[in-house]
Amino acid sequence: MTQTTDAQHGIWLTERAGGAGASYHMALGIRFDGPLDAAALVAACDAVLARHVPLRSAVVEVDGATALVPSPVPPRVHRTVLGETTVADAVAAPFDLARGPLVRITLAADGPERHLLLFVAHHLVFDGMSKDILVRDLARAYSGVALPPEPGAASHAADERVRVAADLEAARRFWAPRWRDPTDLVLPELHHQPVGAEPGAEVTFTLDPALTEAVDRGVRKLGVTRFELFVAAFHAVLRRYGNTDLPVAVDVSTRTPGVAGAIGHFVNELPVTVTAPADVTFADLATAVRAELRAAYRYRAVPVPHAVGRVRPRAALTPVSVSYRRRGPDPEFAGLRTTVHWTMFSGSARNALHLQLVDAPDAVEVSLRHSPAAIPTTAVERIGAHLRTLLDAAVREPDAAVAELPMLPPHELDLVLRRWNTTARPYPSDATLGSLFAARVAAAPHAVAAECAGRRLTYTDLDAASGRLAARLRAGGAGPGTLVAVCLDRSLDLLVALLAVARTGAGYVPVDPAYPPARRDHIIRDAAPAVVLTDVDGPGTETTPVPADDRPDGTAYVLYTSGSTGRPKGVDVPHAQLANLLLALRDLLDAGPDDVWLAHTSASFDICAAELFLPLVTGGRTVIATDREARDPAGLVRLIHDSGVTHVQATPSGWQMLLDGGFGATGREPVVAVSGGEVLPPTLAARLRARVRRLWNGYGPTEATVYTTMADVPEPVDVVTIGRPVANCTLYVLDDARRPVPLGVPGELWVGGAGVARGYLGRPDLTAERFVADPWTPGGRLYRTGDRVRYRADGSVLFLGRTDNQVKIRGHRVELGEIEATLLEHPQVAQAAVRYCADDDPWLMGYVVPSGPPPDPASLRAHLAVSLPPAMVPAEWMVLDRFPVNANGKLDRAALPAPVRRPDRPDEPAAPRATDGVTDGVTDTVRAIWCEVLRLDDVGDDEDLFDLGGHSLSITRMMTRIQMQLGADVPLDVFYDTPTVAEIAEYIRTECAGSLVTADREAVR
Repeated sequence: MTQTTDAQHGIWLTERAGGAGASYHMALGIRFDGPLDAAALVAACDAVLARHVPLRSAVVEVDGATALVPSPVPPRVHRTVLGETTVADAVAAPFDLARGPLVRITLAADGPERHLLLFVAHHLVFDGMSKDILVRDLARAYSGVALPPEPGAASHAADERVRVAADLEAARRFWAPRWRDPTDLVLPELHHQPVGAEPGAEVTFTLDPALTEAVDRGVRKLGVTRFELFVAAFHAVLRRYGNTDLPVAVDVSTRTPGVAGAIGHFVNELPVTVTAPADVTFADLATAVRAELRAAYRYRAVPVPHAVGRVRPRAALTPVSVSYRRRGPDPEFAGLRTTVHWTMFSGSARNALHLQLVDAPDAVEVSLRHSPAAIPTTAVERIGAHLRTLLDAAVREPDAAVAELPMLPPHELDLVLRRWNTTARPYPSDATLGSLFAARVAAAPHAVAAECAGRRLTYTDLDAASGRLAARLRAGGAGPGTLVAVCLDRSLDLLVALLAVARTGAGYVPVDPAYPPARRDHIIRDAAPAVVLTDVDGPGTETTPVPADDRPDGTAYVLYTSGSTGRPKGVDVPHAQLANLLLALRDLLDAGPDDVWLAHTSASFDICAAELFLPLVTGGRTVIATDREARDPAGLVRLIHDSGVTHVQATPSGWQMLLDGGFGATGREPVVAVSGGEVLPPTLAARLRARVRRLWNGYGPTEATVYTTMADVPEPVDVVTIGRPVANCTLYVLDDARRPVPLGVPGELWVGGAGVARGYLGRPDLTAERFVADPWTPGGRLYRTGDRVRYRADGSVLFLGRTDNQVKIRGHRVELGEIEATLLEHPQVAQAAVRYCADDDPWLMGYVVPSGPPPDPASLRAHLAVSLPPAMVPAEWMVLDRFPVNANGKLDRAALPAPVRRPDRPDEPAAPRATDGVTDGVTDTVRAIWCEVLRLDDVGDDEDLFDLGGHSLSITRMMTRIQMQLGADVPLDVFYDTPTVAEIAEYIRTECAGSLVTADREAVR
């Protein structure tokens, strides 16, 4: 009986836990061509088995420890005929560790003079060097040479335990600051990070002679070994994928001179982590890898799980690993031509990716083993190409920064830069909104162009009305190079006004009347418009329309978005960009004269341009919802049905409200749905897709003119992407060095082409920062979106989130920095932070450090409400004595207290309930509904719904629940007019008494 080493014991624990599969099975094949003496070969196998005791062993547990004991079943050579599954079956068949033996030998005939000898051994008693020893001993025994006595494998375990005991404390000190349990692995198209063995596959290739020679020159120049150079190259590739601190497990030998010729398990895994600056050169990275490997090698006898103590037994120490071995020429078997298959794959993968390098006499053989369930084999083939490309560049220019080294091979670079950006369409260079609209007026002058609240305008009517208003605006100073602020409610007048502004050659600046006065004032002050339009029928209206004077390079509109500096910034979008959007959508959606679009979005939201203007350039009809209709989901659904609407555009939040309001409740609607403005959740996409004729998911920042990409969402819904670029637009997914990232790897999205806006009004500094020259398109420009995305294999793009503090709340783009900057203007606030809470109903959590007495949350809300829209006011607050900071003294957002939604937060006691009114079943039910929808433990009867974080989506949910539980239909406007539990309950008692369910009628009496 021989006690196992700690490393062997760890493998046994993993096997006992299950899930290792065949990942610990090590296979070796020898192909014989010629007159094989089968009996002599079997005898040679017996001689090898006799010399190496571990191959004849089993593993047993004794008093909590494990030991190798003689197997009660001696191994023997199994003879068979080679079939299609012979190798796979022999490799995959499980071992009975407790019974043994831990080796299988198969001699398969493939003809009179063709044979395959297959060895399969468990890693508990076999390692990479054991293969060389086995083949060498087998060749000698077959030739009749007597093998020397058994090597000292048994004593090695005892000696290693002594070394472990001696090195353990030092190893703990060494690994304590270095070990990190890897959780966030980034690989191309990685679906999940394996936690146990899975069915595996491998991609193999051989480095060409020229690259091998270049590697050797690099080895000499850098003063490292081939192994260290390959590990550095692998680290470099992983860094380029975004894994900056990922430990890579490296197999190292623990053999001592006494077991140099022994078969057994004499290997350990060392996780090598290299922390280096973003601009590290390959030479410096290779030097760092060399230093880390050699430092870790001193503690090679101590398994890292033993030293760290926090690592559970599992098939792989880290999600990526490297093994390297040198091998000599294939041994000679007398009278036979032999080919040794040194690296036969077991068919199981222990981790996401294992790089195996075999340094053969005539080539370097590379194998990438992986789990296809975790990462597709096609993606692993690309990883191999990335490794070859970067390695070639690194050894030729070792002093270059790793971030700057070429990594994508030419065909992949061509794919992501050119082929997927081949979107050119020959649209007229002089097209503008005015010219496109004029063409439709001429084609169908008497067709209905727009309607709202029972009023209709034909194309001729709309043309005449906008022409007359344009004359009035021009008389007031509007014209090319100027701006007109438009502050109108949603109506036909709004559409007339926007067309009139375009006709003058000026650009419109939408100012939502619902904005807080301070925000409206800031926009008007910053835009400095020549005219502020609040009424289309003012005095001095001209009767003679003016001809259109909009030009492709003139400003179509300036739209204000949230700004990180604390003040909104205006995005200047020229007519050429707007025209390209409308023509691209026309072609993509196959839009035409029979289309009827619902327009229900605020003019201050850029997607409004699509629903207002697209029908006007295709000969269709626009149905404009009034402000009151737009707030009522059920009313919007009726408007869709009554007006024969065929196309509806909404944010996902808006679609949720429409579905809750009954859209599609009786069957699939004959409607094309367009979702945009925020992320479309797959569950909502599936629900919506089942209720419409077709569903499009659009993406685009305001700075790229509404929609840069569109995705036709299939049915059934699986993954929801943002699709591909629309006509004349381009996409680039880049890393921090502005180099294209590989297909399937996350990066930042930069957009180019005909949709890129002119820049930020009056902000040349910010424009220069976010809008840059397109290095791949002469004369082109790119906009840096700040969005994290990745390409999928089919060329579609998957949205992953933001790279900064910008988020989406109910379709509104919110810059957390703007909220924080505004909070700092509060006299009682010294520091401020805001966190985005991304659950089914996204909300904001506010944190403040007071400058004196703690501020009341109500005063904080009121302060923000003066200048920010409701979506930018946090629903919850927390007052802290100080903010957590990192090593650089900066706010550590991740260390802020976890967000909670409750009324009894320490900085604000729950508002007292009304005590002078009647508390009854109606009030209790309404209160319970509010708590459920707002996710609060309790709500005061007089607390304001909107102060508690409520919004239109919350209200529709409340309306549904009130109807179901009380039988009362409470109109949406009632919630806006009377936004407290007490007031809603009183409305139900007085206005809905006849429809209340029985139990609550008794309460009313």
